[in-house]
Amino acid sequence: MSLVRRVALLSLHTSPMEQPGSGDAGGMNVYVRALAAALAESGVEVEIFTRSTSPGQSAVEHPSPGVCVHNVMAGPPRKLPKEELPELLHSMVAEIDRIRRLQPHGRYDVIHSHYWVSGVAGLELAQLWGVPLVHTMHTMAKVKNLLLESGEQPEPRRREDGEHRIVDGATRLIANTSTEAAELVSHYNADMDHIDIAPPGVDLTVFTPAFRSRARADHGVPPGRFHLLFAGRIQRLKGPQILIKAAALLRARRPDIDLHLSIVGAVSGAKDFNLKALISSAGMDDVVTHHPPVSAPKLAAWYRSADVVVMPSYSESFGLVALEAQACGTPVVATKVGGLSRAVFDGRTGLLVEGHKPGDWADVLEALYDDPATREDMGRAAALHAQGFGWQRTAAITQESYHTALSQYFGNLTIPMGHAPAAGAASR
Repeated sequence: MSLVRRVALLSLHTSPMEQPGSGDAGGMNVYVRALAAALAESGVEVEIFTRSTSPGQSAVEHPSPGVCVHNVMAGPPRKLPKEELPELLHSMVAEIDRIRRLQPHGRYDVIHSHYWVSGVAGLELAQLWGVPLVHTMHTMAKVKNLLLESGEQPEPRRREDGEHRIVDGATRLIANTSTEAAELVSHYNADMDHIDIAPPGVDLTVFTPAFRSRARADHGVPPGRFHLLFAGRIQRLKGPQILIKAAALLRARRPDIDLHLSIVGAVSGAKDFNLKALISSAGMDDVVTHHPPVSAPKLAAWYRSADVVVMPSYSESFGLVALEAQACGTPVVATKVGGLSRAVFDGRTGLLVEGHKPGDWADVLEALYDDPATREDMGRAAALHAQGFGWQRTAAITQESYHTALSQYFGNLTIPMGHAPAAGAASR
């Protein structure tokens, strides 16, 4: 039987119940919710703590068996820019501890925090409760600041300092890829022996390659049309502006191509990022359509309707969109950056592009258009590649990280959880 029976997952800056592709909700939201469900399937009770963002929100939600979400009251009951959340850290910690004391069990075996705001709160709670903290960064300030596009605001020093504190204070760190693990070591002086690598997964019951012809017909994609898809939060960091420019170059170069670009997602972050203006200035109003975020089953249909899913991101800790698209049998063209280098098997399930010159992206897309047989081969290989990334695998690796954290924290992995030191009694 697992020594880890109950886990507190912290996702304070965004709720796993939010619609991915809008606001600050993205791959991390999918990650937290799917990981929690997979952990629960293996017998671990999971309680997720996130900040309440509306007056009528339920105090507790139950997204799947064995998982509950506590909507923590801290600050005004509305959505706030994530930059304002550090001011609420102490009130969030106090409220989480109050909720913990009201639970019949009264304790958690491990805290697993996601993103830096949750990690800083996790440090306080781990000390208060006398349990180990496991942390997943998802993104890192120093890495993002190295990859800024012109006009993007750098991540604040407060975040960098917070991430250093988390690296120094967490019992274990979980990285999505070996590249992310190396970044933790090089930028934050993390100890590689304290890092576990758990690649994110994909829901292989939802993202499947079946019914591609039906999906194209349902989305109004006629035979012969070259359908490109961008899915996710619409912000400079994700690079939709690069794709729009590349598509415009391709259209000018090859007027014979029946080209269409669908963008699925909501504008996020900087208010000066005007997608409609970008499309119009590129002369692409009749080629590009913008659609709001959709549920996972509808997103899977969008993936199936596309010839290529395009991800010109400047930074990705992993890139769940790439994995979801491939599970649907659609090849991916992505920037050779971060976790995308692992998610996409270059030359087999898609293509990786160096840099962000629109001309280079137009070249790659043109080559794929001219070689439909290769596109089909890549799509088949992509679906097979994605089969190795189920969430159950992610959960199993994560549980091993929890066990190692307990061993380090208490010094004896065989301690039954019912006899572990009381909250506040242990120290690192």
